[in-house]
Formats: sequence, C-alpha cells, structure tokens
Amino acid sequence: MSDRTIWANARLPWPVGTQTVTDIATEAGRILASGPDLPRAGARVHDCGGRLVTAAPIDCHSHIVHGGDRTGEFEMRLNGASYAEIAQAGGGIVSSMRATRAMDVADLVRTALPRVDTLLAEGCSTIEIKSGYGLSIDSELNMLRAARRIAEIRPVRVRTTWLAAHAMPPDFDGSRADYIADVAIRGLQIAHDEGLVDAVDAFCEGIAFAPTEIVPLFDRARQLGLPVKLHTEQLTRSGGSVMAARFGALSVDHMEYAEAEDIAAIARSGSVAVILPGAFYMLGETRKPPVAGFRAAGVPMALATDCNPGTSPVTSLLLCMNMAAVLFGMTVRECLDGVTLNAARALGLEARIGGIAPGLAADLAIWDVERPAQLVGRAGHNPLHQRVFGGEITHG
Repeated sequence: MSDRTIWANARLPWPVGTQTVTDIATEAGRILASGPDLPRAGARVHDCGGRLVTAAPIDCHSHIVHGGDRTGEFEMRLNGASYAEIAQAGGGIVSSMRATRAMDVADLVRTALPRVDTLLAEGCSTIEIKSGYGLSIDSELNMLRAARRIAEIRPVRVRTTWLAAHAMPPDFDGSRADYIADVAIRGLQIAHDEGLVDAVDAFCEGIAFAPTEIVPLFDRARQLGLPVKLHTEQLTRSGGSVMAARFGALSVDHMEYAEAEDIAAIARSGSVAVILPGAFYMLGETRKPPVAGFRAAGVPMALATDCNPGTSPVTSLLLCMNMAAVLFGMTVRECLDGVTLNAARALGLEARIGGIAPGLAADLAIWDVERPAQLVGRAGHNPLHQRVFGGEITHG
C-alpha cells in the first residue's frame, strides 16, 4: 500500500505565482509535488486547514551535547566581567571541558535530550552537533558518539562536526601547533575512521587559534574529503574568514567583526554567513554582524541557536528569528530562509532538505498562523501545530 499523502489546504509562506494555499504530495519520506488540487486517489489526505506550512526549521550551529552548567558566569558578566576575562580565569570553554570529560556517552545523551526535545517541539528537523568541550581525543569522540546516538533515539537528522580546535586545554603539555597536530588532527582521523564526523570546525579568535594554526587541520580535512566551517570574527577581527574562504568553507559563523575584505572573500567562495544572535544577546555585545554588507554582496545568511552552556544557552529557533529581526534588522523572509534554505546550505544539505520542492525530504512544520511575520514577530510563543519528519507526523 502506498504511503502517498496529500497535505491539503497548506498555506505556503510566499505565493507561487498567484497561488498561496495549495496541496503538497509526499511519499516514501520525500516531497513529490506541490500545487492546487493534486490527485488524491489512493492517497491519505491530511487537511492543513489553511495553516502556514514551511519546510521544517534546521539548527545549523549547535553545541547541544555538553556537560556542566555555567550560569555562574552569567552572573559574572552581569557584574562586568568580559568573555575573555572569564576564560582567562578558568571559566568558559575550559569549565565545560572539565564537566564534559566527567561524563560518559550515556550521560551526554541523557543531559542533551531535553535540549533536543525543545527544538523538536518547535518543528526542528535537523541539528548540527559539534564536539569541542572535551579537548582530548577520547572525550571529543564521546561527544560525537552521543550525537550519533541522539539520531537513533529521536526522530531527528543529526550532522556532526569535529571541533577539537575549540580551545587549548590547560593540561596539554605543548604549543597550540602541537595540540592541533596531536589532538585535533590525530583525533579527526580516528573520528573519520569510525564514521563519526560530517564536517570540521575550529575557533579562530585571539583567545583560541590563529588562522595559520588552523590551516594544517583544514588541509587534513580536505584530504579526508570533509567540508570545513569556522567560528571567526566574533570578538575581534582575526582574518579567519578569508582563510576559510580559501578552503571553500560551508559556512563562517558569528562574523560580528567582519569587514569588507571578509565579506568579499566569502561571497566569492559561496560560503554561508551563520548569524548567531543568542551569543550576541547573552554576551551583551554591541558590534553587530554586517547584515547589510552580506545582503549587498549576495552572501546567504543562516540563523542558528549556537546552543551551548555558557554564551548562548538557547534552544529556540523562533526566538533566534525574532532577535535577528529586532537586533540586526533582518527581514521576515531573511529570517525564515535563515532557518530553512540557508541553514541547509550551511550544512551542505540544500539538495536534500530546507525547502518544499520535489525530491526534498518531507520535513514540514505546520503552524497555527497564517503569515510568516507571525513566526518572527512574536517572542516566547510557539505556534507549532504539527511537526512532520520524513512524511510522518511526530508532534501534534
């Protein structure tokens, strides 16, 4: 028996020609077609009731697997401490390192699931999960093992990213170059051999690694056929985005301190700029990412939670859309594209997810609203009616 389903009376976010309310046909986990009055013989019919239907949201930048709690640092920032000062005092990533190393895979999965479930309750279909809080080969591998396990026990697509080059662990006896070689690169080979890694990332910043120090890691990623991404230009201008563009990076992330040279470089490379308003908000930053410059240069902009224990303990893409509009001036369409089409691009998955088109995964979000602005213009409200993953309703 066919599992073909007609999602009838679906209101698309943007008119196709003159048509807004239409049908969507799915089968075998894929979208077959969309259009008015699709043939219904032999199909299940699900009436969307004129509700807004979008591609399911995608979180293309998260650190959702981690140990520990850093709300104490939140209080320190309220009292005037900077991100760099907290890191230099043994907080920040190193604090999460200690907590993460103390957990096994089962513990990492157990503590991550409530965060994952919150995203799924907003319709999210796909989550990128980075390592980066273990800072040793074994603990970094455990983070990615936990990420793979999450995709086995929840109806969600997970993409894993090797981020061992996140910070220097205080117990490492050697230089930053030694750490890149002995931990980041050696561990990457093991992760690749074990089938744990989909992409490679690094933190390019004054308190982390310089572009020249990251190049050997990205060279190894290229040899292994793995795409790269980069945290860069967040707290200072490091020049990392220019280096990442030379490697054809899928994305460059944060980018508050990006300048014209950086924008031009990623525009030429086709990289996506991933905007992370949660970290900007939580850190009380004032330097905004150059959204107008990205827009003028035709750089695709994605949005993500940056879910992490310290600088962005955020598990809501709806909130991120609202913050990006209010804080950065992104339009409603840019916000919605930022968590669908462009988020898929930031993961290299635009041929599989992120839209409503034939051949793409039947990952849909059915909302109790009529217009996209009602998703972006409200804070703290979740209007999800139903979540559809691979053509099946999982929520609602």
